[in-house]
Amino acid sequence: MRRLGTVIRTCIAGTYSTCSGKLGVECGINADVDKHLEMGKKLLAAGQLADALSHFHSAIDGDPDNYLAYYRRATAYLAMGKSKAAIPDLSRVIELKPDFTSARLQRGQLLLKQGKLDEAEEDFKKVLNSNPSDQEEKEATAQLAKSDEIQRMRAEGVAAYKQKDYTSGEGFFNIVLETCIWDAEVRELRAECYINQGEPGKAISDLKAASKLKSDNTGAFYKVSRIYYELGDHEMSLSEIRECLKLDPDHKECFSHYKQVKKLNKQIQSAEELIQEGRYEDAVSKYGGVLITEPNVPYYSLLVQERRCHCYSKNQQSTEAIKECTEFLEKETDNVNALKDRAEAYIQEEMYEEAIRDYETAQQHSDNDKQIKEGIEKAQRLMKQSLKRDYYKILGVKRNAKKQEIIKAYRKLAQQWHPDNFQDEEEKKRAEKKFIEIASAKEVLTDPEKRNRFDAGEDPLDPESQQGGGGGHFHRGWNQWQGFNPFSSGGPFNFKFHFN
Repeated sequence: MRRLGTVIRTCIAGTYSTCSGKLGVECGINADVDKHLEMGKKLLAAGQLADALSHFHSAIDGDPDNYLAYYRRATAYLAMGKSKAAIPDLSRVIELKPDFTSARLQRGQLLLKQGKLDEAEEDFKKVLNSNPSDQEEKEATAQLAKSDEIQRMRAEGVAAYKQKDYTSGEGFFNIVLETCIWDAEVRELRAECYINQGEPGKAISDLKAASKLKSDNTGAFYKVSRIYYELGDHEMSLSEIRECLKLDPDHKECFSHYKQVKKLNKQIQSAEELIQEGRYEDAVSKYGGVLITEPNVPYYSLLVQERRCHCYSKNQQSTEAIKECTEFLEKETDNVNALKDRAEAYIQEEMYEEAIRDYETAQQHSDNDKQIKEGIEKAQRLMKQSLKRDYYKILGVKRNAKKQEIIKAYRKLAQQWHPDNFQDEEEKKRAEKKFIEIASAKEVLTDPEKRNRFDAGEDPLDPESQQGGGGGHFHRGWNQWQGFNPFSSGGPFNFKFHFN
């Protein structure tokens, strides 16, 4: 008997020299467990949580009935923010050592955070009935009172929700969730209050939390996906509905919604790719398909209108652009992109004051946008230029006219105003002047470099232009245009009109 006592004391001291036989094996195991516990404790204090947890795992493997090993592992889990994993360890501690009040108090606090109020109250009451320390008694009493208050607030919130008093319900649930932060049911109820108050965006965080707090919560994923869809975030909607199908591939609502979102997402992506490629007409058509796929959600109707506004403007379909952009801006008055697109369309229509007004409105909401600043300067230059010589007006073509349209208009006017058509000297002089203007307009508008300069607000044939270049052309006389063929696309040609 004295020998056995010596061996046990030796084991506790952590030495092995006196251990032998079966008792020696047990002594070695217990000493190894103690080492793991001690090392884990040091690592935990040093903040090396993962390494500490590894030692506590080893300690429990070595001695599955060591309550201290479970308690320290629970402490490590709590330090790592893994509260859900800590609860089974604390329960095991209480099972092995029912009078361990610290473990029971901690478990009660975690159960309270989960919203398991009855279980939490039971733990707090047992702490008070087990000779706790003064500090433990004070803490358990306070937590028990808090639990009673939360029970009342929760009941009030549920009653308000059932009566469709969502504002009051939200208020009660807010109080509950200040303590019961992991209560999935209350989070879902508050989310419903948000939704019914017309604030679905606020519901997302509660529903996402609920999807993690409650296993296999397909309903939460479905609701989050629907909210994102209604708000216009089709990509996030697709991501969330896929999470629902991972949990249940046969979920009817999730699968039906998945097909809808996937189709819509693909159409919008395809339309945007077409815009990037400059295929604006095809993009307009593709966005028409979006309206067919989803005609009922207002966000997508507005999106289609805004993107069509952009496409028409970029494609220089100014009439269509102004109409589409104006209809959109009646609903989204401060949309910077639509204001810029309509301003560009106004420029194409030579409505410079309207363009400047749109750019200035856009600038109020996007002060540092370089494109807006450049747009204002361009519109101001063109408005100033319009008071002088306008080559587009001379030929009677729009600013977005193609080269062939310009040449066709030039030929028609050149034939009409050719000086050989006029016998009266005054009329001939007027025709010569007009003919030179027509030829100058054709020269500028069929030359890409000169046309770009003119479109930017500079007259490439104006001798007073800051950049010079070609100003002498305005001093040409009629004789210099002799032999010029108005029916060619450029270059000298010995031709003269003859009329009966």
